[in-house]
Amino acid sequence: MVHCHTSDLISLEQALETMLSQVAPLQESESIALTSAAGRITAAAVISPIDVPPFANSAMDGYAVRTNELNTNAPLPVAGKAFAGAPYTGEWPAKTCIRIMTGAPIPTGADAVIMQEQAEVSEAGVRFNAPVRSGQNIRLAGEDIRQGASVLPAGIKLGAAQLPLLASLGVAEVQVMRKLKVAVFSTGDELQPVGQPLQAGQIYDTNRFAVRLMLEQLGCTVIDLGIIRDDQAALRAAFNQADSQADVVISSGGVSVGEADYTKQMLDELGQVGFWKLAIKPGKPFAFGKLQHAWFCGLPGNPVSAALTFYQLVQPLLAKLAGHSEWRLPARLKARALTPLKKSPGRLDFQRGIFSSNAAGELEVSSTGHQGSHVFSSYSQGNCFIVLERERGFVAAGEMVDIEPFNGLLGN
Repeated sequence: MVHCHTSDLISLEQALETMLSQVAPLQESESIALTSAAGRITAAAVISPIDVPPFANSAMDGYAVRTNELNTNAPLPVAGKAFAGAPYTGEWPAKTCIRIMTGAPIPTGADAVIMQEQAEVSEAGVRFNAPVRSGQNIRLAGEDIRQGASVLPAGIKLGAAQLPLLASLGVAEVQVMRKLKVAVFSTGDELQPVGQPLQAGQIYDTNRFAVRLMLEQLGCTVIDLGIIRDDQAALRAAFNQADSQADVVISSGGVSVGEADYTKQMLDELGQVGFWKLAIKPGKPFAFGKLQHAWFCGLPGNPVSAALTFYQLVQPLLAKLAGHSEWRLPARLKARALTPLKKSPGRLDFQRGIFSSNAAGELEVSSTGHQGSHVFSSYSQGNCFIVLERERGFVAAGEMVDIEPFNGLLGN
């Protein structure tokens, strides 16, 4: 475990690389009903038990024919009809055709379907007015998915694009990763739970509320230990309880220089944790490491800083632990700044912004306003981070900047 007690600032990339290099996905999995699998992560590749489609069928409403009987322009009488769910099962005399509907099984012997728009129907039968090739308008068995083929790999989050696919294969249960168990608490005598009246010098515990909401969106099982006062015995009990019950423990507050030393003292006793000064704004103080059983992330006390470090560092950590191998943050894009942006060199700056496309299709972005680490409303007003490079200074209106659209954790 790397300890970072120096005054040097470390980059976001360095912090994330250190964190991800130390953790591995959970090994436990479970089999659950497909109807309960939304948001879960596949623990193993899903193999198709059937061919899709399971039988050759018509891609068009039209007529099933044997192409070797089309060498004259004589009309073909209609021998019968085939529908989806009601195939033609009678005898099929030579030099006749079968009326067929989309999805209906191809009659034995047919090697083409001619769409009805290319047919002329008369009392004598059906005459076709376009060239015909063998195999046209026929969906072959297994053309989409072959029996035994891997349909989804391990590490995929199941949602509206994946679950109907599995349902179409008749898959009733799927093997998924066990849900992560995450314990969360806040520290500080000044904190008051949401819904309780504030006393003199108190503020509401925004961080735990926000972290819990984000954890629930990520599909974690949340163990909420509430607010832990600045008391050594209470803090030790909270850490021991969290460590014994959870895969990950997340606290907010108590990781900044000058704050009460109880958190740092407890972590030194209970595990190996590094206290980092990150070269990002907001969110400089951050702690990461291993308790006896669980991983630990210590978020800053300021609400905007806590949300940002959770988003940029804890979110990818949880994704890896959960086995979500396809997880990525949205790609950064280039946009033109419509408003000046205050910035001093030294730290990578994540300002909250509002981006949109102009009439020419170019991306533009403006600031949500005041960027203080206590102004949580900037998240509800914005739809992206304006990501300003570590050594960049003041940005004038009209300059190009990087933006990172919010994903579902912060976005709509």
